[in-house]
Amino acid sequence: MSNSKSTCRLLIVFLYTGINLNCTSQQANENTEKEHIVLISKITIPKVNGRIDHIGYDPANHLAFVAALGNNTVEVIDIDAQKVVHSIAGLHEPQGILFIPFSNTLIVANGNGNCVFFDPGSFKETGSVDLRSDADNVRYDTASHLLYVGCGSGNIEIIDAKLMKQIATIPLDDHPESFQFSRIENRIYVNVPDADEIEVADLSTKKIIAKWKNTGPTSNFPMALDESNNHLFIGYRNPGTLRLINALTGKELSSVDCAGDADDVFYYDSLVFVSAGKGFIDVFRVNQTELTQVNHIATVRGARTSLLLPSERKFLLAAPALNGEPAALWIYRLQ
Repeated sequence: MSNSKSTCRLLIVFLYTGINLNCTSQQANENTEKEHIVLISKITIPKVNGRIDHIGYDPANHLAFVAALGNNTVEVIDIDAQKVVHSIAGLHEPQGILFIPFSNTLIVANGNGNCVFFDPGSFKETGSVDLRSDADNVRYDTASHLLYVGCGSGNIEIIDAKLMKQIATIPLDDHPESFQFSRIENRIYVNVPDADEIEVADLSTKKIIAKWKNTGPTSNFPMALDESNNHLFIGYRNPGTLRLINALTGKELSSVDCAGDADDVFYYDSLVFVSAGKGFIDVFRVNQTELTQVNHIATVRGARTSLLLPSERKFLLAAPALNGEPAALWIYRLQ
């Protein structure tokens, strides 16, 4: 009788614990698939406070360049050595950042409009282009060796990267956030959140050929492009939303909720990665014309800037100093 009662109690405890573990696991992970990125290290960035903006990368030397906007520096991090190896000081709210392997050049776009070129070996300045105020996102066309910089109250400035000279302007309705260009369609797609639209320009004429008004969510900041399928992925902050748009027509194909304060979006191998300042990385699977959330990975508040490195199967996330913890570059491995 005693053994029977003990067995019964054990069975009840087992069932209760099993149910509890299952519920806890579901609440913590909120995944429909196994996590597609796994945190493997955190590299401390000492003496850096305030907001962190974009990240650049030198694949040959495995160096990450982190724009510490609130610190007026660019922090140079050796991914292999797992440490900061240099700090470029004297900048003015560095925002956009890009490394060009072809010419071994680092470009930093500053909030005062100055676009500065550096030798990443000596970290000495090799030139600069004085653009309009608020130089921000930077893109590079490897075929034409042209540099595209979003800045001012509504322009994409085009710079000849070899000559370090501004050569053309694409006028917009307001300040540009993330933008992407399609070599196949000879177009550039630009998020213009203050105008509540996505603007499309022809790269040859530098003229706007379409303006797609936002429908529903607003504050469209990050953007990614899948050229092969003519898919645009747009991240919105109000409310947190990821939209899949036909890049030829502007028609919405799918829309799903995502974490708030999204700042970077990347597409790779049928997956979309969204880093958001609310403290999450969301991962979505693209199936034809449908988005499905498969991961909801907790990070820390304010960690909204990231960089995907497909060739190295890594995902970098910049976490600001918070609650006594120093700023850090989080390294994830793609599964």
